[in-house]
Amino acid sequence: MLLKYEQESKQITVLLTNLSFPNGVALSKDGSFLVFAETTKCRILRYWLSTPKAGNLETLAQLPGFPDNIKRSPRGGFWVAIHSRRCKVLSWILSYSKLGNALIWVLPVDVITKAYSVMSKYLGSGLALRISEEGVILETLELESGNKMSSISEVQEKDDHLWMGSINMPFLGVYSMGIIPQEDHSFDLHALELEIDIDVSEKIRIHSLVWKATIVK
Repeated sequence: MLLKYEQESKQITVLLTNLSFPNGVALSKDGSFLVFAETTKCRILRYWLSTPKAGNLETLAQLPGFPDNIKRSPRGGFWVAIHSRRCKVLSWILSYSKLGNALIWVLPVDVITKAYSVMSKYLGSGLALRISEEGVILETLELESGNKMSSISEVQEKDDHLWMGSINMPFLGVYSMGIIPQEDHSFDLHALELEIDIDVSEKIRIHSLVWKATIVK
């Protein structure tokens, strides 16, 4: 379900129910609507907060895989992390809500996560999409096969870089958008592992990823 929390009154209002694995809420630039993913239905929904459409729910984009978190891009639109591509078996199971819900309730979370991770190797992984506020795909970034990063769960754009997280990998992925050739949008990067200091006692690994990029202009 989708909930609204009023900070001053501390009241919680239920905006939407009967959603299919809602995920990754993001607010539009002008605050007139929010978007979120229905992961198991492979789509992005838009819920209007203001304007004459306030309270209306509509499908913004149908996607080629299972979306996770959504983040607003400083260049406009939203970055959507695609955990893995669709497959016929999983789509069939999830099309029967009772069967899908039963599996989620019966199976332990770690079992579901591991199974999903194994399936990702065969379905393709490391996919990120930037979509416009009208649901048009503006950019597609896809990891080359064999890359260490898999099951992308979040994409955050900052200073010409994309920072990516994964529910399966113990490191962050970073991709530099500044090296994109103007005349050719298809290129490779060399895999590189770095360590940076985050805190005096903490370190995280960051991988420079190998991507295929397709940019629609």
